Amino acid sequence: MEESPRELLQVTARRFGLLNKNCCSVGTNEISMIQSHILYEIDRQHEPSMQQIADSLGMDITTFSRQVQTLIKKNLVKKTTHPEDRRVYILHLTTEGKFVATTIDENMNSYLNEVFSFMNEFERETVLRSIKLLNESMLKSDKCCTPMG
Repeated sequence: MEESPRELLQVTARRFGLLNKNCCSVGTNEISMIQSHILYEIDRQHEPSMQQIADSLGMDITTFSRQVQTLIKKNLVKKTTHPEDRRVYILHLTTEGKFVATTIDENMNSYLNEVFSFMNEFERETVLRSIKLLNESMLKSDKCCTPMG
């Protein structure tokens, strides 16, 4: 029996979720999956505001703010007020935060490289093109998610 698209995506999401859950211990820092996504987005965007990152991740600002406070307490993120608008907070990675984000990124890339090593070049390119096509189509859907960029 052929698997449905939902079933295929559920299994992929679950496996990727387990990967995220297991990857995010760096030194003495235990980083949750959502915290690793926050670190990744802060690192990826140039001096983002709290609202920009919350929007990128599709999180409400209250939940997001609590996560950022945890990352600040762990000395991984620094929050400063925007010089032109004191109501806006800009997020930066600390040196330790950059190290943690880079380590998680390297671990994820190493895992993905290992997964892709079981495929030939054509299969790898096909999978990556397909994921890109799926993401682009999801952006066009009005029933789907807030775009993550």
